[in-house]
Amino acid sequence: MLLRSAFAALLLGVLAVQPVMAQSSGAAFCETNMAATIKNLFTIIQFGGPLVGGLIALGAIVATPMTRRADLKKEVKEIRNQGIIWGVIVAPLGTGIIQFLLNDVVAGGVSCGF
Repeated sequence: MLLRSAFAALLLGVLAVQPVMAQSSGAAFCETNMAATIKNLFTIIQFGGPLVGGLIALGAIVATPMTRRADLKKEVKEIRNQGIIWGVIVAPLGTGIIQFLLNDVVAGGVSCGF
């Protein structure tokens, strides 16, 4: 237990003193793999969230008239509502929040054009 705690403290000490890649100049940060990964994740959230949520909601809308049982129909309507809420409403709001964080909080984010 003591050895594990000492190793964790040593690892934290080594990682905590290394400079962060985002703390360099803005142009240098845009060239890093971290910036490319952030851009890719941002694109997935921006376009994939509404696409998947809208597709789920549309599928549930189409399946609702074909469902006969009341309990199953209620579940399909719940799926439709969740698809609309998370895919069509929350994902675009999340995109705006993430864009604000990347442009205003991350050092060098403005020069990358997230």
